[in-house]
Amino acid sequence: MITLYRFPLLASGVLAGSALLAIAASPQSQGSAPAQKSAAPAKASPAGSRAGGAAAFPAKPAEGRGATSTLTIPATPAKAPDAQGFIPRWLVLEPIPVSSDLTENVVRTEVMKEYFPNQLTIFPKDDEKVTVNGQELTWHAVDTKLYNVNLYHFGWSLNKPTSNVLFWVVTTVNCPREMHDVRLAIGSNAASIWWVNGQESIGIYGDRQTVIDDGVSRRITLNKGPNVVRAAVVNGGGATDFCARFLDANDKPVAGFTVSLSAPSK
Repeated sequence: MITLYRFPLLASGVLAGSALLAIAASPQSQGSAPAQKSAAPAKASPAGSRAGGAAAFPAKPAEGRGATSTLTIPATPAKAPDAQGFIPRWLVLEPIPVSSDLTENVVRTEVMKEYFPNQLTIFPKDDEKVTVNGQELTWHAVDTKLYNVNLYHFGWSLNKPTSNVLFWVVTTVNCPREMHDVRLAIGSNAASIWWVNGQESIGIYGDRQTVIDDGVSRRITLNKGPNVVRAAVVNGGGATDFCARFLDANDKPVAGFTVSLSAPSK
């Protein structure tokens, strides 16, 4: 079992003195400050055309669907974290149907099944495909306009299910130097399990909304150069999203790195 460490942290200028910090902002919000309690997104179209000059995701929405208002297509080789340290760029695999049970034992059993070869080590390319239970699924590169990645918008725009599903996500954090005593801090709707450089770092379970720094790992060292962050997010129903950042030894957001979707050289 992974031990969770929780600390009173400063998020968006609101000091949380308990184990749960500021509740995540609504996935439909166009603001950037993650300071308010999240609400389930409306089931209407989350369509948008362009965001800050970047093309909205996806380039070709499913028939009858629109591009998202919160996700864009990466337009540069690398991207910095946002002002609060949240990782904005990810590869997301189209959802895999799983059980609606979000208890720890069931989630871990579902996540640890082998759905496709090398699922805990693969670093895919944008538009790469895998076959799961006879169905072809595609990896998609996305940037988020917000602190969180809205998986409901992602699935809706592709006409994919968003309830009783598992999303695999992965990214590369490129550090200019070794960074000691950092912690991976995450939130997800609903359950999720996370790995850094192939080592399981944290897991949170149950039917929950995304809360900033809801789960915080033990202290780890990020390597100079690329570091692979991977997660499996399991949703039972309704809204689904996640956020992730690193905290330093003083529980402040780590900065000074970039995020890319290039596979680390072996």
